[in-house]
Amino acid sequence: MKHPDLYRGQQVVVLGLAKSGVQVAKVLHEHGAVVTVNDKKERDQSPEASELESLGISVICGGHPESLIHEGVELVVKNPGIPYSVAPVQQALELGIEVVTEVEVAYHLCAAPMIGITGSNGKTTTTTWVGHMLEAAGKRPIVAGNIGTPLSQAAQEADADNWMVVELSSFQLKGTEAFRPRIAALLNVAETHLDYHGGMEDYVASKSKLFANQGPEDTAVLNWDDPVCRELVPYLKAGILPFSMNEELVQGIFVRPSYVEDTVDELKRVIIYRDYTGSETEIADVDSIGLPGRFNVGNALAACGIAIAAGADPAVLGPVLASFRGVEHRLEYVTDKAGAAYYNNSKATNSKATSMALASFRKPVILIAGGLDRGSDYMELLPVLGENVKALVALGQTRDKLAAVARLAGVKTVISVDNGESAAAVLEQAVREASALAEAGDVVLLSPACASWDMFTSYEERGRIFKEAVHNL
Repeated sequence: MKHPDLYRGQQVVVLGLAKSGVQVAKVLHEHGAVVTVNDKKERDQSPEASELESLGISVICGGHPESLIHEGVELVVKNPGIPYSVAPVQQALELGIEVVTEVEVAYHLCAAPMIGITGSNGKTTTTTWVGHMLEAAGKRPIVAGNIGTPLSQAAQEADADNWMVVELSSFQLKGTEAFRPRIAALLNVAETHLDYHGGMEDYVASKSKLFANQGPEDTAVLNWDDPVCRELVPYLKAGILPFSMNEELVQGIFVRPSYVEDTVDELKRVIIYRDYTGSETEIADVDSIGLPGRFNVGNALAACGIAIAAGADPAVLGPVLASFRGVEHRLEYVTDKAGAAYYNNSKATNSKATSMALASFRKPVILIAGGLDRGSDYMELLPVLGENVKALVALGQTRDKLAAVARLAGVKTVISVDNGESAAAVLEQAVREASALAEAGDVVLLSPACASWDMFTSYEERGRIFKEAVHNL
């Protein structure tokens, strides 16, 4: 443990009874904190409450009483998804009480060095890939956070010989103060979560907190092709290890020939690591990567950079690049039906993610898209919709916006689905409509470009219903 007595005797309020909230409450209680857990859900919707109370943890359900936050409280740990505008958070900030997410607590209790991975797209794939690479390199990784074990639980189980590999969202990073990962990676930045952050400035600032406490002995792995990532360079104190698909780097991970130098996809491309002395190592042929899509080449470069920064021998990375088959709901191959291939990319909750998915295919695509309306006009999709999308099946709150952009792009067939039934029935109808349009050699792709919460409880639920509907065709 890094600071085992840090929380002893402190009065701590944990906001949110979700999985991470329950676990961090237990961990803080074990370390001697006086913990109160609060959730706006009613008691009968909070089955975790009884377990916490049996441990001696106070639980308050059904709202946020004014007495919850007072001058005796020393720390508030909030669920990342709870906005800063809610009353208890505002009360805490007005009283000068520190408000953090589970990441901060886990950092203080974790003996293992941490790898923090963030970005608008590709986080889960890259984090999982890094875990496999470090396993192959004998580095004893623990993959935790948004995927795997809750971070505060994993932090208790880790020792100095482990590497803690953590996927981090902007929501989580916004609630950090002293958090200092040994290796920090920013994959890309796209316009997303603006309803939570209020604008790009706060979103980028939250992502940038990943690097705030790093020093010269730490490493920042950056996407050299992303202008926002490059703009951070003057402010970073860590050593920088860049990766690029578009240029050969003086030092870093890159593709030769680059995707800018020659756009012919049939060319043999190789992933290269060049160290600070100029010495080069060929890691793998791009064609050998086990995941489709140019954006997964970017994820592969990032994963290689992170693994090398953690001490992995570049020679062990090639076989892992070839054997990895990805993560559920992220350009996940489902099956073939009548010669058409079906892919589940339900995790694509913004336009950039859908653009990247569409760019992965050279075959004609029937796209199923739509979901929660967060105010975007989806014009970012205009160029890619005009390339190889033969039809759009639109659903959800954004169906009319997406249909309009598709027509502007020249998509000949646009179908809007809204039969007034359940969310599952609407998605099942969308799959049937797409299947009726699909011919041998086509791709049917669920890549919504939107969050799922207008119809589904999560993108995972949306993806599972899509896959079930495909198998039931």
